[in-house]
Amino acid sequence: MVTWVTVARLGRTHGLRGEIGIDLVSLTPSDLQAIGSFTWRGRRGESRELRLVGIRPGGGRMIAQFSGVEDRDQAMVLTNGELCVERERVPDAGPGQAYTYQLLGLRVVDVGGRELGVVKEVLRTGAHPVYVVQGEGEILIPAAAPILKSVDLAAGVITVDMPAGLDEL
Repeated sequence: MVTWVTVARLGRTHGLRGEIGIDLVSLTPSDLQAIGSFTWRGRRGESRELRLVGIRPGGGRMIAQFSGVEDRDQAMVLTNGELCVERERVPDAGPGQAYTYQLLGLRVVDVGGRELGVVKEVLRTGAHPVYVVQGEGEILIPAAAPILKSVDLAAGVITVDMPAGLDEL
């Protein structure tokens, strides 16, 4: 059975030649180039194959060019769609590393074993990622030492040591 993962979301168009920004990406530009082709899925359930022909940094994000997308109108159709790929085609993140899509849906517990919720989103900040954890309410947890203790992808659990009051903000 093929397992599909979402590796990025396409943002707004860039310029007039069909380029488009890539938001919420969990892979590096070289990882995306190595994969090369993706299935684009739109908000209304539509899909199409896209082949990456170029990627570059631009304004704090990545700017991509796909084969057959040659002007702003064609790129605009792709806005807010997701780039998906078969899980087997995603390069290994490396020892002690995880891609954003691997963290989504993981259970978050504190060092005492108390369930805090599940990771719904990972926010990118200048310093370190922040996990948006949905439980009884929403908690923002910095993914940095000394708060982040472990990420066990196999068990589906992230363990954190919450400072007093952080879960009440």
